[in-house]
Amino acid sequence: MHRQPPELNPVGTKGWLLGLDFSSAPSARKPLTLAWGRRSGAVVRLEHVDELPTHDALVALISPRTEGPLGAGFVMGCDFPFGLPRVFVDALHAHGPGMLPDWLSGARPLPPCPARGFSPPWDREGIGETERLIRALHAHCGDRAGFQKLVDGWGVTWHADRPPGSRLVHRTADLARPGMVSTSPLQTRYVPVGKMYFEGLVRLVAADVTLPGQRPGRPEAVALEAYPGWLAGEVLGRRSYKSETDISEARLIARKELLTALEQGRTRLGMRLKLSAAQHDALVADPKGDRLDAVLCLMQAAWAQARAEAGDRCYGLPDGMDPVEGWILTG
Repeated sequence: MHRQPPELNPVGTKGWLLGLDFSSAPSARKPLTLAWGRRSGAVVRLEHVDELPTHDALVALISPRTEGPLGAGFVMGCDFPFGLPRVFVDALHAHGPGMLPDWLSGARPLPPCPARGFSPPWDREGIGETERLIRALHAHCGDRAGFQKLVDGWGVTWHADRPPGSRLVHRTADLARPGMVSTSPLQTRYVPVGKMYFEGLVRLVAADVTLPGQRPGRPEAVALEAYPGWLAGEVLGRRSYKSETDISEARLIARKELLTALEQGRTRLGMRLKLSAAQHDALVADPKGDRLDAVLCLMQAAWAQARAEAGDRCYGLPDGMDPVEGWILTG
């Protein structure tokens, strides 16, 4: 039986709304993209969009401090998985290599988390499954290449009698929207969302951020898994609006239509985006869609904040969700 999420004090509208388009390996060409906004009722005002060059810059921004822009708190939608498929984690418990089974079961204490930046007390009692898993994976794998090796080895170098079938299994949340399937968090190539999980979640834990339904942390700092593709698909269907390499008129038109729908509130979120003409043009002009994806995450975070203010202690996530798998906002 999964533990019920802790009681939370919702971050009010005085706190920031954030939308994070994440990368497992940020660079000058592909930085982290962070959209900042505020909500008043059903209107979400986009304040600005920043680029963060490193993971350390993200940790420094969201870590606890008495001064700084996030001192009043934040609700952040993050475009990376907050969990792994239960079947894979159960296999690690029973058949995993090295010390993983002992660390995951609690038979041996977890080593300190390697993430740089602020660190909560790693030796405290009552660590939940979400935090225990990501810390054990970092201790065993060392880096994202090691995590890829662990996934590739499932059924080969460990758990050799694994039932036949693809390793790229999905979580329940990945299949929650009819007609839309998000990428398996065990995918470490092409769109390497598995590496994004490995690099992203540990930073949230290092900054002692609350993950509703998964991990208690600072009540004024809340992060939730978002997925831009779900909100974009609601408007555009299967039409593409972005590409790393192919700049096309069709995708430009799709970005314009998507942004217009957000401004007019024509999504099931019931939220309307407010932005300046210059901001509109900048979002439309980005062919890679990183800025627009950050704004889509921002809108999902706004919906979650509104749900929390209405009394939903899970910020719109299902009560009793599996903390190992997590859940995607609006799923």
